[in-house]
Amino acid sequence: MPNFSPVDYAVPGFVLLVLIEMIWARKMRREAYEPKDTLTSLAFGLGSTVSGLLFGGAVVALFLWLWQFRLFDVPWTWWAWALCFVLDDLAYYWIHRFGHRMRWFWASHVNHHSSQHYNLSTALRQTWTGFLTLGFAFKLPLVLAGFHPVMVAICGGFNLIYQFWIHTEAIGKMPRWFEAVMNTPSHHRVHHATNPRYLDRNYAGVFIVWDRLFGTFEEERPDEERIRYGIVRQLGTFNLFYSVFHEWIGIAQDMWRAPWKHKLSYLLREPGWTHDGSRETSDMIRARWVARKSVASENPIAEPREAA
Repeated sequence: MPNFSPVDYAVPGFVLLVLIEMIWARKMRREAYEPKDTLTSLAFGLGSTVSGLLFGGAVVALFLWLWQFRLFDVPWTWWAWALCFVLDDLAYYWIHRFGHRMRWFWASHVNHHSSQHYNLSTALRQTWTGFLTLGFAFKLPLVLAGFHPVMVAICGGFNLIYQFWIHTEAIGKMPRWFEAVMNTPSHHRVHHATNPRYLDRNYAGVFIVWDRLFGTFEEERPDEERIRYGIVRQLGTFNLFYSVFHEWIGIAQDMWRAPWKHKLSYLLREPGWTHDGSRETSDMIRARWVARKSVASENPIAEPREAA
């Protein structure tokens, strides 16, 4: 089965832009890159490409088979491509949102957030195990509606290509009209932050309007606090295979130790949930932060330190 994703053809451009950003970082922000972290990101990207070659064809084949059950015949016209791109981005929003709100999906998606640095190489930290989560099912409605699977695959590829450039600190705010509609480096920095106010916000791929519409948008506030990147419980290692599989290992350990009535909850509930309250979810972390800020606003002299 041929590979219909344009992402593979964009890889040389990705590498060139990473090199350009490295030159910028040496002069403007040396801490933006860390050699071991960058090598890990590149290895993630290579492994993800191999995984895509192994399993991507099977997904396209499944979509081609399901296409015979389509409701309509969507033509290969410019408006169909535009509509497919927008609807594919909406599907991506929900895939991405589930990737943060259900641990089964998070076990795959956490790979992308595991770096404590934010640069273009971070964009290459793509999952090796995405096929396990069956997240591609979110795009089945497009195929059943009549969009050809090849059209859906190509639109999804261009969606990922767009997202590459927003993984940078070299670009500040874009023009206001652009920030209002499109995903930008500023919006996506928020998404990669571990600061309580930013957790699980800005899931957009291309169009930030989905976050504004569904109540998950958060503005970047660089004047109030500096963004801290990574995950709430940082890996503390550059070991590639641990970085790839650590959350799957954690799920297995939690399910093994948990009482029977709670085992499935460690798969289906949000990351950080525990039956005994020994860890915190992003909602709990944010609620604690809001409460601390509320106390601080009433008593500015005793303003607490920001929660981690």
